[in-house]
Amino acid sequence: MNTPQKSTSNHTSSNHTSAGSAQRTTAQSVFLDVPDLAAAEAFHDALGVRDRIQLRESNEPTTGFRGYTLSLVVSQPNIVDAFVGAALAAGATELKPVKKSLWGYGGVVQAPDGSIWKIATSSKKNNGPATRTIDNLVLLLGAEDVKASKQFYLDHGLEVSKSFGRKYVEFISAAGNVTLALYGRRALAKDAGLAPEGTGSHRITITGASEPFADPDGFAWESALS
Repeated sequence: MNTPQKSTSNHTSSNHTSAGSAQRTTAQSVFLDVPDLAAAEAFHDALGVRDRIQLRESNEPTTGFRGYTLSLVVSQPNIVDAFVGAALAAGATELKPVKKSLWGYGGVVQAPDGSIWKIATSSKKNNGPATRTIDNLVLLLGAEDVKASKQFYLDHGLEVSKSFGRKYVEFISAAGNVTLALYGRRALAKDAGLAPEGTGSHRITITGASEPFADPDGFAWESALS
């Protein structure tokens, strides 16, 4: 069970904006609350994601799975290897070693600040030299009820780009922004190589809303950055 903290905590929140006030919303970037700002900056600089990942120093209590993962989607396996190598050199811990699978090639690491990063490609072959090109940066939120969370976000002005029943939902995003997606919490934790239990703060805030709100799983949104 998750324990209540506040709107950014790892629990279900009732602080919903009414559907009637919905406006067009897309995820813009995210703020990560980190206990060691210098270490977090070094890690995110190594991945080259500081344009979409903002950092602020905080030590809100949190244990276990925080309910989300961040994914770097790239075009071929040698780029996965390059990013995973850079992450490990910047202090990350390997959670799932890089390997081929039915869907492609990838691995999972945990950053020094505790955030979980999956680096993956759907391709199983290299078609050129490794680059530092990121095709997409996806924020996957672990939802207790994907269908209910999907409807919540539709009511708050997001638009669906992909949907696979109660299993997975992806929302439309602007070029260069974070792509928001929903996945079942237990399935997401399993994919990350972790147990699904977690308590305390999510230590993440999403920007891009017309006004602040929190979703059914306690993930907080702030107004869009100017």
